[in-house]
Amino acid sequence: MRKAPISFLSRFSRHNPKSFSPLLSRNYISSSSSSPLVSLTHLKPCAKTHGLFFKRNQFRTNPFRNMDTLVERPTQLSSRQRKVKQKSELEEAFESANTAEEMLKAFKDMESAFDETELGLASLKLGLKLDQEGEDPERTLSFANRALKALDKDGKPSLSIAMTLQVMGSANYSLKRFNDSLGYLNRANRILGRLEEEGFSSEGVMPVLHAVQLELANVKMAMGRREEALGNLRKCLEIKEVTFEKDSRELGKANRDLAEAYVAVLNFKEALPYCMKALEIHKKQLGQNSVEVAHDRRLLGVIYTGLEEHEKALEQNELSQKVLKNWGLSSDLLRAKIDAANMQIALGKYDSAIDTLNGVVQQMDKDSETRAMVFISVAKALCHQEKFADTKRCLEIACVILGKKETTSPVEVAEAYSEISMQYETMNEFETAISLLKRTLALLEKLPQEQHSEGSVSARIGWLLLLTGKVPQAIPYLESAVERLKESFGPKHFGVGYIYNNLGAAYLELDRPQSAAQMFAVAKDIMDVSLGPHHADSIEACQNLSKAYGGMGSYALAIEFQQQVIDAWESHGSSADDELREAHRLLEQLKKKAHGASSNDLPVRALPLPHTSVSSRSSQPDVPVVRKLSSIN
Repeated sequence: MRKAPISFLSRFSRHNPKSFSPLLSRNYISSSSSSPLVSLTHLKPCAKTHGLFFKRNQFRTNPFRNMDTLVERPTQLSSRQRKVKQKSELEEAFESANTAEEMLKAFKDMESAFDETELGLASLKLGLKLDQEGEDPERTLSFANRALKALDKDGKPSLSIAMTLQVMGSANYSLKRFNDSLGYLNRANRILGRLEEEGFSSEGVMPVLHAVQLELANVKMAMGRREEALGNLRKCLEIKEVTFEKDSRELGKANRDLAEAYVAVLNFKEALPYCMKALEIHKKQLGQNSVEVAHDRRLLGVIYTGLEEHEKALEQNELSQKVLKNWGLSSDLLRAKIDAANMQIALGKYDSAIDTLNGVVQQMDKDSETRAMVFISVAKALCHQEKFADTKRCLEIACVILGKKETTSPVEVAEAYSEISMQYETMNEFETAISLLKRTLALLEKLPQEQHSEGSVSARIGWLLLLTGKVPQAIPYLESAVERLKESFGPKHFGVGYIYNNLGAAYLELDRPQSAAQMFAVAKDIMDVSLGPHHADSIEACQNLSKAYGGMGSYALAIEFQQQVIDAWESHGSSADDELREAHRLLEQLKKKAHGASSNDLPVRALPLPHTSVSSRSSQPDVPVVRKLSSIN
């Protein structure tokens, strides 16, 4: 599976933390929402039925009449009645407040008349309002804390406690306290599960559960636990499927959101059916020429590009451009044209791509990030034509623009630097490529939500250092990459296996065969699971393991693994005749060495993680760590 060009992925690799769909806490207090997931009715009855505020009392008066003058005297209220009336008036003032400022003022007035337990639901409602505005997460958290202390006293699960925990999770997310956020959200999730088991109305639970699952996805994405986050997003879609009518516009949007999330982790195969479903719904509800359909087609083009179905990608892009042009959406149209140029490059239509990009660049602001992306794409086309001097000029222009944006747009700039470094790799300018990658890493290290990218860049630096003979320098980068990518994609992801293999190659270069054997064994285990034992790269890992055992003098094990290499290549038939002959030759060398003959020319190969994939890998998200230089053309 090919890594999609940067201009495709920069819009999908980082969702706005609240962008998948509106959060419950942002909408429970919005009377404009028509969505049943965010209905206002879920909050205000909660405040009323839990006895927080007294309903306005209709006080019955018994007027005292002076029979002589018939003048009515006002009834004197008792102290208790005055307090009840005061609370009723304060409640009404709070309930009628619209802005956060009005609510804060009303709440301050209430503090003198209500105790903390009575203020629990008011604190929750104020926390929801502040979380909606998102400007002061610390203040949001303080009100949510007060609400939790007031509401969570008997240990019994309730919807209001779950809502409070969701607000606390959202506020901690905004403060980048991801572990705290995860703790609150997981507890909210458990409470909602108990409420469902106890027969609580799904109409009440589902909106809160949707908000919790969505926030869990946001937090896990930020922590680099992207595979887990996708599970939460799938749950969000399932909730909407039982909440909305079949083929509703809301379901179309939800399917596209999930497709974009899969694209963000480069899992194009899984993204495809969700994007197709979104397109089907939007065409049915809005017609072929709607903006939503245009956006679906553009995303579909990205997905087809990732699947290396470039003709289909270009077809969807052209259909999208027609609609965007008719609607006068110039900025979206320009981005679609850049996408089209990258598709033309993938199809080998370099001159057409350059013509397209030359037309686009004239319409860009001089120092815009998008203009830098255009120059990167032009450079890619020129590089394919082996016009290296022109390629470097375009890349230098892009770097000048990007250098001004490092502070304001660090993620976008890091992605661009990574893309530029790949082109320098193509031109065998490895020192420049390494320098750019280190610059990229410096930006990503400050962004905890980009842990997966940090791991990928570390792996590429390690590979290039290994390639250029700087083995001791390579090892720390490779070790760092392993840890980050294991946390992001799991310990059995094929990309982790490639890095372990490279660590083994590095240790073998340093004459540490035992450490090398350990790394190769882990790599083989991962690749056998993720790619299959007969995949070419799995066979190479097994070959390297045989080499390591040979270096340790453990010839029996070395011969055993070399025989596995032979068996695996035999399963490929005549297409692997050359590899099979080489495997037999190495087996004979090992046998001679085992009998005392001296031979030390067994090869060991470091395996860069390629950009392209084979069918056995296509069902998994790709990790753009490094490229196989020999495959570049």
